[in-house]
Order: sequence, then C-alpha cells, then structure tokens
Amino acid sequence: MNAQDDLKPAPRLEVRNFMRRFEGRAVVDDVSLRIEAGQVTCLLGPSGCGKSTTLRMIAGVEMQDSGEIYVDGKLICDTVFRVPPERRQIGLMFQDFALFPHLSVADNVAFGLKGARDVKRARVEELLNKVHLKRFIDGYPHELSGGEQQRVALARALAPRPRIMLMDEPFSGLDNRLRDGIRDDTLSLLKEEDAAVLLVTHEPEEAMRMADEIALMRRGRIVQQGAPYNVYTRPADKAAVAFFSDVNVLPAQVNGALAETPFGQFLAPGVPDGTDVEIVFRPQHVKLDFDRKGAGPLPTATTGVPARGVVQRARFLGNESLVEFRMDFDGSVLKATVPNVFMPETGRVMWLTVRRDRCFVFPVD
Repeated sequence: MNAQDDLKPAPRLEVRNFMRRFEGRAVVDDVSLRIEAGQVTCLLGPSGCGKSTTLRMIAGVEMQDSGEIYVDGKLICDTVFRVPPERRQIGLMFQDFALFPHLSVADNVAFGLKGARDVKRARVEELLNKVHLKRFIDGYPHELSGGEQQRVALARALAPRPRIMLMDEPFSGLDNRLRDGIRDDTLSLLKEEDAAVLLVTHEPEEAMRMADEIALMRRGRIVQQGAPYNVYTRPADKAAVAFFSDVNVLPAQVNGALAETPFGQFLAPGVPDGTDVEIVFRPQHVKLDFDRKGAGPLPTATTGVPARGVVQRARFLGNESLVEFRMDFDGSVLKATVPNVFMPETGRVMWLTVRRDRCFVFPVD
C-alpha cells in the first residue's frame, strides 16, 4: 500500500467476503462490495441469486455465516461483533412501501426522527417539498397514488439522514408509465443526500439507468462488476451478454487464433487450437441487405462474409422491429433488430452480415 492509499478515505460501505448458507447450499458465496458516499451501486441478477439476502445481511436483519461489514472504515458487523440494525444509520426501502395507514403523511415521514417537534417538522417539510408532495403533508396514505406513496416512503427512509440507503426492488410495483420519472426523481434526491446507495433489481434497464456501478450477480456470486458501459460492452461471459438483451450464438472451433463461421473468420486471440467456442452477438448488430440475385453484398473487414436467410417472422416493437430469419447454412434461427418500422413478408430472402467489433468469443463451458 502506498502513501496515496493511506490518505484515501475509506468507502462509505464495504462488505468483505459475505457467505450465507441454507441447508448446506451457498445462497451468498464470497460477495464483496465497496460503495462510496454519493455512489449508486446496483446489485443486478435474476430472482433467487442472493441479492435480497445480501441486502438483509447489510441491514442487520439477517446474520451472515462469515464476512465483515464496514461503514466509513469502522467494523459494524462480523460473526462475533454486531452493531444492532437500528444503530447502523442505514435507510431501507422495499417493494412494499409499508406506510402506516393510520398516520398522516407528515407523521409517516417523521416516524424515525428524534429531536424537537419543530426540528422534525422542518425536516419533513424539506423532504416532502423535494419529492413534490408538500401539499399532501396532512393527508393519509390511502389518498395517494402508488407513485406518491413510493415518494413518501423514500422521504421517510431519508429523513434520519442515513449514511447508507438499501433499496430492494423499490419501483417494481409502479406503473410503467410513471416508473421512469419517479426513478429519475429518486436518483436526484439520493445524490443530494450524499448517501451510499445499494439498489437491488432484476431489471437491466433499471440498473443501466440508475447505477454508477453494476455488480452482476449469479448463483450467489458477483460475476462482474464495473461501470454500466463496461459491463454491457465487455461482458464476462455469454450469460452476462444474454442478461441485458437477446443474443445470437454461432458455434465454431478455433484454429490459429481464428474461429471459422458462415459469416467468415472471427479473431480468438489466446484461445488454444481445437477449442470449441461460441460467438455471441446482439440482434442490433446484425446488418440486413436484399438478395442481390443470389450473390449477396460484398464482404468487408468490418462485416465479414454475408450469409443468406429467409424471413420467418417480423414484429413491430415500438422503437424498432424484430425480424427472425431461418439461416441457410444450418437451419438455425437468427434475430435482427431494425430501427423504426420494418416488416418484411414471411419467406422473403435477405442477406445478413455481422459487425466484427460487436461480437464476443467465449470458450464453451
């Protein structure tokens, strides 16, 4: 460790080597995280991968089998020492807003506050003003929409000025029409409060929209962690690509650091000869052209060799069209997306090429 490392402040939240087993099965397996003040990290993964269990252990409502939690460099929990949940200065938001129906909006927000009545009232008014709900300060939860209840729950969680905010699928119960706006408002407020935020979600779009960093989780382990752009464009494996979008997969075998396919050769540097690989690419990186009397378009260094396919189905999805092709070379189905409206007839012959710089080559497990 150098002198600069010594001067660098500790992360707001640090989790080291979390383990949690149920009936001998590792539900959380050696998970480590570092989150700075003002940073939003999304713990992203499919249902049952251990995301919520990790969140509950950080909150203190469930104990880890091994591992440590540090806040601003100070140990708050290991398997021997444990700061109670109510003293961890951690805010919690869940799918269920859990507002108290018999309390007013103001009393819900003030529920976790201590101090003089006028001080608490000022904090309540400040937060309700930030979430654009001050006019409902004396109303009750049943008088609010789902989106408004979510914002009250956010204000309540932020009222005690927690150093860390844990959020477990907080937007999943909201109407799609409202979700984007509420997520943006929530993100803005969280940044203002300078809390370290750990957001659990199974929705890649939500993670990409909100996160400064994504930790992609699978079967209890973090398989990749980094900025959203890096996680999306430099995936760790085929499953990581497929979690963010539909994928096309071409089987091939490496010979001389090259994988030969019907679309031409793909570079496979460092992969031993004879290794079976899968070339993975997203539908938006397939380029379509018309059948030029059977010759197809000319190959280029970027797109490689064209391959012939027959349209099986086309669907308009709003911002783009999804077209499925039955490929001549092996009868497999390949998907391509095209901006705007493109609805070719079933049975139409077209030529397809694949962008070399948007493909990923992974050895077969």
